Amino acid sequence: MIDKPCRGLRKDAERNRQRVLTAARELFAVEGMEASLNDVARHAGVGVGTVYRRFATKEELVEAIFESGVDEVVCLAEAALRHQDSWEGFVWFVERQCLLTATDRGLREMVYSKAYGGNRVERVRERLAPLMKELVERARRDGYLRPDVESTDMPVIGLLAGTVGEWAGDVDPELWRRYVELLLEGMRCRPDQKPLDVDALGEEQMHAAMHGWDPSG
Repeated sequence: MIDKPCRGLRKDAERNRQRVLTAARELFAVEGMEASLNDVARHAGVGVGTVYRRFATKEELVEAIFESGVDEVVCLAEAALRHQDSWEGFVWFVERQCLLTATDRGLREMVYSKAYGGNRVERVRERLAPLMKELVERARRDGYLRPDVESTDMPVIGLLAGTVGEWAGDVDPELWRRYVELLLEGMRCRPDQKPLDVDALGEEQMHAAMHGWDPSG
């Protein structure tokens, strides 16, 4: 009899937490990471105190959203590796990765930016790098992917889609798909294909580039 209200309160607290997380993800996706906790509260339709009870700082909220976003990309990569056809799996992953980066400005800034990424970039590398490498090597080994494509090209492709989405989203929100399709066509292995003039970034170069970008300029 005594603990029923407590369970009810815990359920309410969890519902409020999820409500705040959903609102923050929606808001950051459109406005980027400059949105404040007060903005999140307004978007969630709750009092500011509710937000601060769940997340004492914006950093805590960003951390929770970041983990959710990375989990989503990891699940996509794992699902892509389950495709029997390595090219179909590769294309499937690229298209869905680019959908995320083209339509979620907040996630893009968190993953690629020194301003919001911080040490989180390391965790992205640790979780995603082996999966990206396997996706690329499998498609290369089967003769679908040109031999000079590297796993470090994958995040850059996502960033390119995100840039097009941000630049032309108000004019044509689907334009990024055109350039992803062009990129995928250019990545296919073909006879007598000339090697690319510029090498892909190495792992440490990718790390430095991610830490060096600041979306605010």
